[in-house]
Formats: sequence, C-alpha cells, structure tokens
Amino acid sequence: MTRLFLIRHGEPEAAWGGAVDDPGLSADGRKQAEGAARTLAGLELVGILSSPMKRCRETAAPFETHARSGARVEQRVSEVVAPAGVTDRRTWLRENFPWDDGVARRRWSDVDPALRVWRDNVVGAMLEQKQDCAVFSHFIAINALASVATGSSETIVCVPGYASITEFRVHDGALELVRLGESMLRGEVRWCFGR
Repeated sequence: MTRLFLIRHGEPEAAWGGAVDDPGLSADGRKQAEGAARTLAGLELVGILSSPMKRCRETAAPFETHARSGARVEQRVSEVVAPAGVTDRRTWLRENFPWDDGVARRRWSDVDPALRVWRDNVVGAMLEQKQDCAVFSHFIAINALASVATGSSETIVCVPGYASITEFRVHDGALELVRLGESMLRGEVRWCFGR
C-alpha cells in the first residue's frame, strides 16, 4: 500500500489572467507552505513530486529543505489545460469545474474527452507511485483524484484550501481517499490557473 499526500499550492502572488502567467507565492502563500512542511515532516515520506508550475515548486520548497531531498517534477500533476483557442480561461474553468455553493456540478461524461484523458493521466501518475510521497499539485488535479477515488461522476467533489493536504492511498491497484484536506474559504480562489 502506498500513501499519497496531495498538497494544493499556497496562495499565489498574482490573480489569474494578470501580467504573470506562472506566478509564485504571495507572502501568505509562503507561510502556508511552511505550515504544510511542518505537517508533512512527521509523516516519514520517501518521495516528493511537484507540478512544474512555480506556485507548486515554491510550496514544495520548505518540505524539500526539511526532507533534504528535491522534488521530482511531474508534468501529469500540473494544472488542467484549457483547449487551444480558449481565450477566456476563467469562463471555461467555471463551465467545466463549477464549485460554488448552489451551482450544479458538471459530470466527467459531459466534458470534453481531452479533459477525461487529462484526469486519467493524473490518476495514472499516482497509481505508478511505489513509495509514500508528498505531491504538490492543484485544485482541479486533487478533485480529479478525489472523483476517481470516491467513484463520483462529478468534476468537483471537494474544495481544497491553499496548502491543504488531502490523503490518498493506492491499494491493490486502486486509488482510495483516506482524508480530505482543509476546505478553502469563500473567495479564496484567485484565478491563478496555468496554461
């Protein structure tokens, strides 16, 4: 059995759609990353994986220092990619991954097949892990895993807060949800989704 701890990146320094395509962490985001590192320090994890996005790399950094080991960059746990030609990613994201209270959820069967391929790649990356590890990733990627692990057909099944830690395990070739991380606060999403 392999334990996987999925950490959502800390608060980004810039809002989605601004001048910076791949922002790093805000001052609060750096504090959140330090807090996640302290929590992870007691878990005796062997591996560290990170999305290539700057906000994930910076969230991983305090734990890398503690573990005296660098993260392996794993493209498959990066941010969901909008299809070519989408110019308003905010609207596209809201249409495919609505998470607000009172808004109907979308089903994976109703989204573009490329999104299902992306989800399957995220899951495949986690099923390949043979050692307990920390994985620094994104809101939608964590939802993709939680959806599969719980057998949900919905694209959004949880709302992980910044630097929250969601625990999964791989058992007999299947992904299982052990514990959801802390939920985000209302208004916490800053539209900082990468390409």
